[in-house]
Amino acid sequence: MVTANKEATYNSAIEGDIVVTRLDAVINWIRSNSIWPMPMGLACCGIELMGAGGARFDIARFGAEVMRFSPRQSDCMIVAGTVTYKMAPHIRRIYDQMASPKWVIAMGACASTGGMYRSYATMQGVDRILPVDVYISGCPPRPEAILDALIKMQEKIRREPSAKMLFKEEYKG
Repeated sequence: MVTANKEATYNSAIEGDIVVTRLDAVINWIRSNSIWPMPMGLACCGIELMGAGGARFDIARFGAEVMRFSPRQSDCMIVAGTVTYKMAPHIRRIYDQMASPKWVIAMGACASTGGMYRSYATMQGVDRILPVDVYISGCPPRPEAILDALIKMQEKIRREPSAKMLFKEEYKG
């Protein structure tokens, strides 16, 4: 006969049926553990982004495995690669179509600073057209760096005041 350990069981008479927390904590926990990225694989960094979704690195452990190719269904844009001036208005339009709150990750040297390209056609950093939240260094960055950026993004999301933004007409994030 197996008996239950009395110390490890849940005692509703003592603890009750009430869970006390802040609304911000709950909303931010849900948001930070279910990031839906919009991949903008513009160059070789896009291959490393695909590698982060594979079985070896498993981006699903961080709640970001649902890559959405529709801006209306995503909340985090990952700009991976070289941004040209010809592509910039399209990237900005896709960013504007994303629902708020939204975040941006600049992946690689080209997306962050223009990389080795110092030409009239290459934008010297995507932060000239988008508000970047997390930068990933490297050329191209390893999948571990992408996972580290996701962890930093989760920490940033958990610190945001989100409950009061639910009741405003438009969030300027």
